[in-house]
Amino acid sequence: MSKRILSATASDFEKMDRADLLESIRLAEGRTVCAEVVSSSPPLVYGVTNAETAAACGADLISLNGYDVQRPMIMGAPGGEPLPEGLPIPRDFPLGLGVSISTVKRLIGRPIGNKLDCVPPELRDEFGGRAATAENARRAVELGSDFLWLAGNPGTGASTQLIARGVAEVAEAVGDQVVIIAGKMHGAGLGRADVISVDAIRAYAEAGADIIVVPAPGTVPGATLEYTKSLVEAIQAAGPLAMTGMGTSQEGSDVETIRQIALMSKMTGADVLHIGDAGFSGMAPPENITAFSIAIRGRRHTYRRMALSIRR
Repeated sequence: MSKRILSATASDFEKMDRADLLESIRLAEGRTVCAEVVSSSPPLVYGVTNAETAAACGADLISLNGYDVQRPMIMGAPGGEPLPEGLPIPRDFPLGLGVSISTVKRLIGRPIGNKLDCVPPELRDEFGGRAATAENARRAVELGSDFLWLAGNPGTGASTQLIARGVAEVAEAVGDQVVIIAGKMHGAGLGRADVISVDAIRAYAEAGADIIVVPAPGTVPGATLEYTKSLVEAIQAAGPLAMTGMGTSQEGSDVETIRQIALMSKMTGADVLHIGDAGFSGMAPPENITAFSIAIRGRRHTYRRMALSIRR
C-alpha cells in the first residue's frame, strides 16, 4: 500500500510507479505541495538548482517550467556539458547543459515532472522540446520525468481545446508510465474566458488526465472560493484528482497573502496545492514556499519534509 506523500521518503518514491504516486497524493488529503521552478533561470542560490532550494523549503513535488527535452538544461546542476568558450560567466559555474531530470531527482529524493506547452500546431517547431507532442513526452520519460503537465505559459495561445488534444496525444504515448496533469492557471494570452470550464474538465478527463488544474482562489479575476470549489468538485466527480494553481505572480507577494491563498485552496477540497515560479530568478521566495506548506499542514509535516534525508 502506498504511503501518504507527506510521509514518504526518498526510497519510497523510488519504488513508486504512476498509480502509486497518485494514490500517495490522494491519501495525503489535500496536504501535497507542488512547487514550480524555471529550469533555465539562473538559480536563486549560487551553485544550487532551484529544484533543490524548493525541495529544501518543503515542496513534495517539483515541476520544471521551460525544460526543453530536446536540449536539456537545469541551471546550477552538476555534471553538465563543459561550458562554451567566451561566455561572460565563471568557468566553474554549473550551467547544467544536458542534465537529465533523473540527475536532479537523485539530489532531492522527490518526484519531479515538467511542463509541456499546448501551443497551436504552427508553433510546435518553434517551441521544440517544450511543445506538447508524443515525441517530447516519450523523451521526457526517458529523462526521468514522473509527471507531465500539459498547459500553456503566458502568451503561448494555449486554449482549453488545444490542451485537451495535447492530453490525448501524450496519454496515448506515455499515459501508462507517468502522471498526466492538465490545465492552466491563467488565460495564456487568450483572456480570462479561456482558463477553465466544466466542459474543459470533462474533455481533459476523457482525454486521459490524472490531475486537473484550476486557478487557486484569489488569483485570476472571478476565482472565488465558492466558484473554485465547484470546479474542484466537478473534477473529482469526473475521476481525476484536483490541483489548485498559483501562477499569477502572486507567489512573489507577501507571506500573509500566500497563507490566505493556501487556506482558501485547501477549503476547495483540492488534492494538490501548487505555488508558481514567479518570485526571484525562476522560483517563489523560499520563505513563501515554507509558509505555504505550514499553512496547509503545519510545522510538523513541513519540517519533516524539509529535514528528511535523501538516504532514508
